[in-house]
Amino acid sequence: MTTSLGAFVLGTPDPPALADFYRALLGWEEVERGAEWVRLRSLEQERPGLSFQLEADHTAPVRPPKPGTQQMQAHLDVQVDDLDVETGRACALGATVEEHQPEEGVRVLRDPQGHLFCLFLPGA
Repeated sequence: MTTSLGAFVLGTPDPPALADFYRALLGWEEVERGAEWVRLRSLEQERPGLSFQLEADHTAPVRPPKPGTQQMQAHLDVQVDDLDVETGRACALGATVEEHQPEEGVRVLRDPQGHLFCLFLPGA
């Protein structure tokens, strides 16, 4: 049996808007777009991709976690060459930097709709 990861899917109240953010952040291309579903892929390979599906009741996680609140179930890790430059670029695209940062060489941010993601340097 051969298996491979096909895509990571983020639920969002606005799939096209969130896809636009990640398309600009990652430099990926859009291969499918609708009001309820958008799919991106790397320019170099078809899969794995990053997709966005409509979830009208999406609630962003609370960080750091607190009992009884929405917990983070997954996040994206994006490797970068320059943490400060890419953090600035992500913020210019609409991301925000989290107050709590766990370690050197990693920057925790939120996308414009509240999903957590990390920028990290090689080796971090």
